[in-house]
Amino acid sequence: MQLYTPSELDHLQQDLPYLIEIMEWVKSFVARHHSDLGRTGFVCPFVPYALKSNSIKLTVIRAKNLRQKQIEEIVLNYRDVFLDIVEAQQKELALYKVFLLVFADLPIEDTAKLIDGIQQKLKPFFVESGLMLGEFYKQNESPGLHNPNFRPLRSPIPMLVIRFMVESDLPFLDSENDPHLRIKYLEAYLRRFSQGRKDETKLINAQQALALAKQQIGQEIL
Repeated sequence: MQLYTPSELDHLQQDLPYLIEIMEWVKSFVARHHSDLGRTGFVCPFVPYALKSNSIKLTVIRAKNLRQKQIEEIVLNYRDVFLDIVEAQQKELALYKVFLLVFADLPIEDTAKLIDGIQQKLKPFFVESGLMLGEFYKQNESPGLHNPNFRPLRSPIPMLVIRFMVESDLPFLDSENDPHLRIKYLEAYLRRFSQGRKDETKLINAQQALALAKQQIGQEIL
């Protein structure tokens, strides 16, 4: 049972158009196949079941008048909420849990700098907890893994997305330019997937990438 105060209802009315638009995009794009994807299956293979199991949660963040530090604190708080909710629920559903943090009022000229900046700064705090923090907005130029001309991270409204790390995230963790950060990311990946692993090849690739990153640091010291 859900009860609303008049103030809460006003906020809901203001947020609802953004939430509806994002969910339409999730259903019509992320949960479907795309001809430019470069592989078979859905744009995100986990989203169809996440929709079916009602594992997606959304919120609208009004950040127009907030400083970046304030937004970072809000996003980190949602990381903690995410972990608390998953801990209290069935483990087998945890993989499909997703938080969509929708930024409804960012000036378009500030979107890329703000969303990318927050994602890059906070990513280490999420990876160390076995999570990923994704950045989505209309102008996102990040290429797809299987087709460099595909842009899977373009959304109609800016978002930061919280979800659990999966084995196929290895390329996103091994692409960090800073070898010190790359080591932290790869070690977090190996901690998460060394036990009960399914893909032996990805595990070997992660171990090799970690050794190369450590070798790179050793060469820098010399």
